Amino acid sequence: MSGTKNKYIIGLTGNIGTGKSVVRRMLGHLGAYGIDADALGHRAIAKGAPGYQPVVDLFGRWILNSEGQIERSRLAKIVFDNPAALQALEGIIHPLVSRAVDLLIRRTPHQIVVVEAIKLLESGLAAKCNAVWVTYTPDSAQVARLVEKRGMTQAEALSRIRMQSSQKDKISKADLVVINDASFEKIWKQVYDAWNKIPANIAEVALETPVTPTAAEEGLESAFDVRRGSPRDAAEIALLMHQMQSTGKAVNRADVIESFGEKAYMLLYNQSSGDLLGLMTWQVENLITRVFDILLLPGVFAAEAVTRLLQQVEEESKVLQVEACMIFMPEQHGISENILEKLGYHRSSLADLDNGAWQEAAREGLDAGQVLYMKVLRTQRVLRPI
Repeated sequence: MSGTKNKYIIGLTGNIGTGKSVVRRMLGHLGAYGIDADALGHRAIAKGAPGYQPVVDLFGRWILNSEGQIERSRLAKIVFDNPAALQALEGIIHPLVSRAVDLLIRRTPHQIVVVEAIKLLESGLAAKCNAVWVTYTPDSAQVARLVEKRGMTQAEALSRIRMQSSQKDKISKADLVVINDASFEKIWKQVYDAWNKIPANIAEVALETPVTPTAAEEGLESAFDVRRGSPRDAAEIALLMHQMQSTGKAVNRADVIESFGEKAYMLLYNQSSGDLLGLMTWQVENLITRVFDILLLPGVFAAEAVTRLLQQVEEESKVLQVEACMIFMPEQHGISENILEKLGYHRSSLADLDNGAWQEAAREGLDAGQVLYMKVLRTQRVLRPI
């Protein structure tokens, strides 16, 4: 198999509930560029995207919701029990996803790219890859995760698992199997060890992530330094979160290690003492950055701290080809709205968003009692109508 010229492409697959996304995010912490091909498949049939009308023509307008978007649950009822219908749907989606993946790989400055796809082997995406990684989890653990994390009944979980090709078949085609049957530290060790076996000249380039100049380097006065956190910082992060938490379960190092499978941390340090003063948790999924937490110790100057943290998140987001950045805040968040507005963030509602992928990201991120602030980082979209 051969990857795109001058890039090392990891194809990542595995059955539902085996931890593919966790492994993709871990590789992102190490310096890889992550692509969620399944999310691109959802974008491909969103209203205004090139796959929308062909799918509506094929299956009928009854699959649309009141907003004119394709309701994926209605579509699923047709294709999951009908192999011919599934094949027809994939015949529309897979070529579009393949083109989008090619475009993202060409654009990214990262030398190592990880493409996560549940149908990596069946769709032809594996042909673009230098190596195929497969995540494996015992069937009983798969069922438990689907019940706990996705709210399925045990019968529904078993049905979803049985619809997919066997784990044994995927493993037979793997260059590496990541076993996800214990702690996140065990997964992290497997991913880290495999990363270090990637050809040295490629891995070294990938680790050279862009660094935003500090305020001092730009000739400005600042009390803070900002950098992206890694699992090595887990104990320090846990201590800060424990200091900030007045009630509830104490956060420990293992909790933070586990959270790295879901999100990233941007850390704020006192430039003089080197003490950790605050952090921002964020996640890039489906070309959208979502900021979930902004934690600052009492007495920290919020205007400069929030500005520095968000600017660094934006810099990294732009390198990751992100279209928009969303901040989810409690109604009473204690940060002046003027700070966010000066940085280009505006309070928004779901109705304000004209992009189906943006609406979905906002809907998934918003909890009860929260408000959304949003900033568009890039107007050119990956999947545009043809």
